Amino acid sequence: MGKRDDLIAIYADDLKNKCGMTPDMDLLTKVTIGCGPAIYDADAATVAATQPGELETVKNNFLIKKLGLSDGPQLMEAINSVIATYGQSERNKYRAVVYYMLTKHFGKESVYG
Repeated sequence: MGKRDDLIAIYADDLKNKCGMTPDMDLLTKVTIGCGPAIYDADAATVAATQPGELETVKNNFLIKKLGLSDGPQLMEAINSVIATYGQSERNKYRAVVYYMLTKHFGKESVYG
């Protein structure tokens, strides 16, 4: 197993134990690959949920550009919902996990088809 496989196992564990959902491993793998080299960088691998600029980046670069969604208040509502599911007190919110949950939330699995 390589480093990416190790990270995917960590993400799957977070989804199960912190978010209370059973991960679709195929989709989780594709979302993780889609994050690119960011998953190996300690700062970029996580989402700073308390920083509004970071949430804007998630909205613009992931929801609008990657998933092809239209801008609107529902995007921030979804991000906040995912952050709440992950747990506000959870310090490390992995980007791949947040993106996975957002992909599921909007039913956009086909983007990774």
